[in-house]
Amino acid sequence: MNNNPPIPANEMERLMSLAEFDVDFSDHQETFQELAKLAAKVTGTRISLVNLIDSLTQWTISNYGMDLDQMAREESVCQYTIMSNDSFEVTDLSADDRFKDKGYVTGDPNVRYYYGIPLRTGAGLNIGALCVLDQERVVLDPEKIELMKIIADEIVSRLKTHRVMEGLKAKLMEAKQTQKKVAHDIRGPLGGIIGLSKIIQDQGDSNQMDEVLEFINLIHKSSNSILDLAEEILDSHKDKSASKSTLVNSGGFNLEIFKDKLEKLYLPQAMNKQIHFKVRISKQTDKISFSRNKLLQITGNLISNAMKFTPENGFVTVDLELALNPEGPNLHIRVEDSGVGMKEEGIRAILDGTASTTDGTSGEQGYGFGLALVKHLIGSLNGTMTIASEIGSGTTFDINLPQRLQ
Repeated sequence: MNNNPPIPANEMERLMSLAEFDVDFSDHQETFQELAKLAAKVTGTRISLVNLIDSLTQWTISNYGMDLDQMAREESVCQYTIMSNDSFEVTDLSADDRFKDKGYVTGDPNVRYYYGIPLRTGAGLNIGALCVLDQERVVLDPEKIELMKIIADEIVSRLKTHRVMEGLKAKLMEAKQTQKKVAHDIRGPLGGIIGLSKIIQDQGDSNQMDEVLEFINLIHKSSNSILDLAEEILDSHKDKSASKSTLVNSGGFNLEIFKDKLEKLYLPQAMNKQIHFKVRISKQTDKISFSRNKLLQITGNLISNAMKFTPENGFVTVDLELALNPEGPNLHIRVEDSGVGMKEEGIRAILDGTASTTDGTSGEQGYGFGLALVKHLIGSLNGTMTIASEIGSGTTFDINLPQRLQ
C-alpha cells in the first residue's frame, strides 16, 4: 500500500471548489454519458471514466466500458492526475509499484494502460479527472490528446452550467414564495374594498344615486378582477393532487430523497468494510421540501470520516430531522459511529480547524481536510456543529442548519 498518497498543495481550496459545484455524485451518469463514450472512441480505448475526487473518495459520475461508481481515493490512479497541470500517463500499470497490486490490475478488468486529463476549473483547481484505460498499451497522438482536453473542458463547463441552473431554480423558488406572499397580502384589503363597495352599492340602489352606482359598480368589478388574479397566482403553485399545505412540494428535495441518496452513495462503502449503516428520518416532516445546498457534501464527508474510524462489524447511523420551529425551520443532522473515538484535544482541533490527518481502522489513508471542509460549509450556511466522543466508544456529530422551505 502506498504510504505517501499525493496531496495537492492547494488541497483545501480544491475541495472547497468541488463543494461549490454541489454535485450529487449519484445523479449524473446520463449527463456525461456521451462524453465518456466519446473519450473512449477518440482514443481507441475500451474504458473511459469521469471522476470527481473529494477528501476520501473518488466518485465516478459517469462511465463507459466499466461498471464503477466509487473507490477509495488512495486506491485510484486519478489521485495522481489531479497533481498534474497537463496529464498523467502510465503505459503499464502492472509494472508500476504504485498500482501493480490494485484489484483492477490483478483482477477484472485487468487494465494496463492509463491516460488522464485533470478536470480544471477556471481558477486552476483540479476537481477530478477524465481518464481512459485499456488492457493493452495505447499510443495517443497529439491530436487525440487535444481532443481529450476539449472533452475535459466540456465536462467542467457542464458542471458549471448545472450549478448555474440550480442557482436559478433556487431563485425561482424564492420568487414564487414572494408571489404567494404578495397574493396573500392583497387578498385582505381587496376583500374589504369589495365588502364596502357592496354596501355602498346596496345603499345607492335605495337612494336612486345613478352616477354613484355606476362608479361603485366599476370599483366592484375591478376589485373582483384583482381578487381573481390573486387567487390565480396562489392556485398556480398548488399541487392539485397533494395536500393544501404550501409547505409540501413533492418535486423538491426532502428528507425522503435525502435518505435515499445517502444510502445509494454510502452503502457500498459500508458493505466493503462490513459496517452496519443506517439512515433514519423524521416521518412527520419527511415530504416537506427544503434547500439541498451543500447538504450532501456536509453529510457525506461526516459519513466517510465515521466509516474510516469504525472497525469491522461496527455501526454508522445517520439521523435526519426537519423541525418546524417558531423561530424558523431547522435541519438537524446527527452522524453517530461506534468507532475508535477521539480525545478532547482532537475535538477542539476539529472545531478550531487545526485537526491533523490520521489513518483509519483498516489502514485507509487520512488526508486531514474533510472535517475542515465540513466546518467551513456549516459556517457558510450559518449552522452549528457539536462533537461528543469517548475513546473506544465512538463519536457523534450534531449539525444544526437553518432552512428555507420551498
